[in-house]
Amino acid sequence: MQSATLSHTAALVRFGHALSDETRAQILLALRVAPARPSDLADALGVSRQVMSNQLACLRGCGLVSAVPDGRRTWYRLAEPEIAAGLNDLLSLVLTVDPDCCAESGCACNE
Repeated sequence: MQSATLSHTAALVRFGHALSDETRAQILLALRVAPARPSDLADALGVSRQVMSNQLACLRGCGLVSAVPDGRRTWYRLAEPEIAAGLNDLLSLVLTVDPDCCAESGCACNE
């Protein structure tokens, strides 16, 4: 399978999609600290192995994580070190938000 290079806009859209799900965001934050096996991530985040498998497949498809085979096990890591730096930069932001925007009922930005 050939990989494609995305435009800046398309790359940001994929990154945003990955971060739009709490479980995927938690996976990325965990992997910024160290590589991990899917079973360990599932246990740490309190999700099923099937949910973890689906979320890791999404993150692989977005180009944000990579799988590293190790015998019968597989380790996951961030695809590029710059992803960890970007996550650290995002975590350092302090945002003033409208509490009514992006609530459980949906994002007011999409209306």
